[in-house]
Formats: sequence, C-alpha cells, structure tokens
Amino acid sequence: MKNQDFWHLFHVIAVFSILLAGCSPQANGNIPLQATEWGNQMNVSNVPRDDLYIMVSALGEVEYFKDHQLGMKKAGEALGVETDYVGPDDLDLNAMRTSFQEAIAREPAGIIVIGFDKGLNSLVEEAYQRHIPVVTVDSDLPGSKRIAFVGTGNFQAGYEGGVRLAKLIGGQGKVALVTKKGQPNLDERVYGYLEALRKNPLIQVVEVIDNQANASLVEKQVAELIRKYPDLAGIGCVEAVAGAGVAQEVVRLNRSGEIKIMAMDKDQKVLSFIESGVISGTVVQQTALMPFYAVQILYALNHGNQEINNTQTPMMIDTGVIILDKHNYKEILN
Repeated sequence: MKNQDFWHLFHVIAVFSILLAGCSPQANGNIPLQATEWGNQMNVSNVPRDDLYIMVSALGEVEYFKDHQLGMKKAGEALGVETDYVGPDDLDLNAMRTSFQEAIAREPAGIIVIGFDKGLNSLVEEAYQRHIPVVTVDSDLPGSKRIAFVGTGNFQAGYEGGVRLAKLIGGQGKVALVTKKGQPNLDERVYGYLEALRKNPLIQVVEVIDNQANASLVEKQVAELIRKYPDLAGIGCVEAVAGAGVAQEVVRLNRSGEIKIMAMDKDQKVLSFIESGVISGTVVQQTALMPFYAVQILYALNHGNQEINNTQTPMMIDTGVIILDKHNYKEILN
C-alpha cells in the first residue's frame, strides 16, 4: 500500500465515521452487505476504558501480515488512539488463543481478530460478555458475536483470478488449483475460481491441491501434478505461500511460459517471478485497509454514545482486490 493511498484515506475518515455513527448500512449502496441473523447488542458508551485497540493474529512474521501491522499503525496515527498487534509468529492457534485471552484481560476499547479457526468464537463471546466489541478481518467467524467483518470478498477474488487464468490459457486446457483446504476464506476463493472456469467448457479442472500453506510441500505436489498431467496449461493459487513454490518448481522442470500461473498476494518472491515472466499475474488483497477500517468502526461505536448492533454497523466491508501483472507490478515493488 503506497503512502499516497493512505493519505487519501485520511481525508475520508470523518465521512466514514459519521456514516457508521449515524446511518443504517442499508442506506448506503456503496458498502457491500452480508445477510445476518444476529442482532448482537451491547452498550459501550457507559463503560470507561482507554482508547486502546488490539489486533490478535498469527503468522506475524509472514510478509503478507506485515500489511495488517501497517494498517493498525496508520489507523492509530489517523485517529490519535493507541493500537497494538499481538499473536504468535507462526500458525500456533493455541498461542493465538492465549494472546486473545490476554487482550481481553487488558479491557481495550475494541479487538480486531483474524478468524483463522472457529474455535475462536468462544473468545469473541467472552469479549462480548465483557462489553468489548470485536471486528473480524481477513477471515470471518460466521455465527460469532463479532460486530462486523472487514476483508476481501473472497468469492469475487477467486472469480477474478479464474477469469484471468482462463484468458491466459486461451479458454482451453487442463488446470489445477492450490489451496489450504478447510479454511473458509480460501474455500470461497476456490468456489470463485471454479465458477469462472466453468464458463469455459474447454477448460478441465483436474485437481484441487491442499498444500497446507507449506512452500516445500507445494513444490513436491506440483512436480507430481506435472508428471500426471504433462499437458497441464495453468495453475491458480488461492493462498499466499503457493505462488512462489509453484513458480520455483515450474522453472526447475523447464516449463516456464508453458504453464501459466496465477498467484495470490504480493510477496517479493511473487513480484520477482512476475518480473521474470514465470508468474503471469497475482490477485492482490488490499490487506492494510482491513484493520484500518476495522479500527474506525470500533472508534465510531465507542465515541457515538449508542448501542452496538447490526443496524449501526455495516456487517461486511469488502476491501477489494487488484490484479498485478507485468504491466503494473512495479508500482508496489520494493
């Protein structure tokens, strides 16, 4: 995310906060909404606490999640509030739950959490019982008492990736998808890819691979995939780790240029492979916007002297995606 993009966002903070504080989300057609059966309510206006907003995550050392940290920092600077980012550096869900419990104990004005696992729902409930509003980002926790979800419209992200992959292979041929199965946001991207590819009757999806978000594993899987399908035309990746691993194996097997690759997100390895032409494009989430908007939602609710409920907040904000390829990747290459 470029600095000028954040400066533009700073100019709309006042308008955004007024929208959240005074309007039903149904009144604004520009905010994508999500059907809900929850009517969660709590009154935070009479609960004195510092303006502290905590994001609970995992995988904190992965490059993708650095943008979440940047979004929290920029939100704090824009609103003049304290923000903190906590959680393990790896995907240790037990450590993440401990970080969530510790965040609740600090009694912040609000908590932002990535819904890596539905086991976090009980902690959202605990925060709710203690009058601490929670907003999920990036991956949702459906059925929990979170106030809102801010993140990528994952079906649409997958759909756009699928449209681009179909175009790259000329609307025909065998393709495979790479994901981490069982993670709701990634499952939605797979569905989006499949829907886009289904519109091309000459395209055959031969496999959906579960790489378990493991770069070393995906290299072995791609080698086996190409052995089974030597005429493979394309590979679509719906999670961040896969893209570089797929590209490395395609290069090793001297299939660069023959097998078209659509990656996900924008780490430096992916951008380098786009530069060299091995990866044709990548679907990039606007990751920093997720906590940036989430903090604004929580701030508006805490400063609006009103009950928190599903008529005072948009249930879902779609932060959108951008397709990067050889024509525009340099705009964000470090």
